[in-house]
Amino acid sequence: MGKKRIAKKSGEEGAGGRGSSRTSRRKLESGRLYVEATYNNTKVSLTDGKGNVVAWSSSGSLGFSGAKKGTPFAAAKVGELLADRAGQMGVKEVSVVVSGVGAGRESSIRAFTLKGIVINGIKDATPVPHNGPRPPKPRRV
Repeated sequence: MGKKRIAKKSGEEGAGGRGSSRTSRRKLESGRLYVEATYNNTKVSLTDGKGNVVAWSSSGSLGFSGAKKGTPFAAAKVGELLADRAGQMGVKEVSVVVSGVGAGRESSIRAFTLKGIVINGIKDATPVPHNGPRPPKPRRV
């Protein structure tokens, strides 16, 4: 069993001893938000115009474990945390790129918008196979 970590409000020393002074150094007006929602986890990263990652978080890094990582609640917490970090950097608007079919697709974006950051557009970049590898044999019971 691992050590339980609790997400704290901004300004306090959080998980791993990382302060908010590290993220507030960089100032940017707009960025791009990448949401990767799988069945087991939700990862959200914020990049600048060139595509360099400025801030990121996932439901696993917030202390959720097992099946709870893939829930919409965990994804909403990730969206809130990243929106706080983006607000400290001065981000006013983002464009969102969503990939994956997990439960946290929508809830992480909704939590991000509740903090007052404008969303320019949402693009779905979920990979779709064009009849890739041969499927497995049917299961015999």
